[in-house]
Amino acid sequence: MNPLTNVKNIAKLGQQELDGNLKTSWHEQYKDSAWVFVGGLPYNLTEGDIVAVFSQYGKIVNINLVRDKITGKQKGYGFLCYEDQRSTILAVDNLNSIKILGRTIRVDHVANYKVPKVPEKKSTEHRRSDR
Repeated sequence: MNPLTNVKNIAKLGQQELDGNLKTSWHEQYKDSAWVFVGGLPYNLTEGDIVAVFSQYGKIVNINLVRDKITGKQKGYGFLCYEDQRSTILAVDNLNSIKILGRTIRVDHVANYKVPKVPEKKSTEHRRSDR
């Protein structure tokens, strides 16, 4: 088959999948989640750096870069949520196994992600009334 024809056929299949007309993809089982796992990240990257890389496939609405509870240093992995679930397919297909600062990252779908609860800090009004 002509390489150009092959590229066109792959693009056509990709568009059918995004339109929801093709139900044979392994991505189908993750259709209800807009979260992706990102692992193997260089330790010196910030949330902003990760958003800069991953936002090329859609708007990111939440990011959880896992950090050590004591030191606050990132552990090299995290989770991010896209506004549109179809962006997860693009991110997984295009960013999995790329190198960032010499490290090969892993990008995969997440089926059931629960956002960690952030402990509420007492406001100054509450602290004054506790005395």
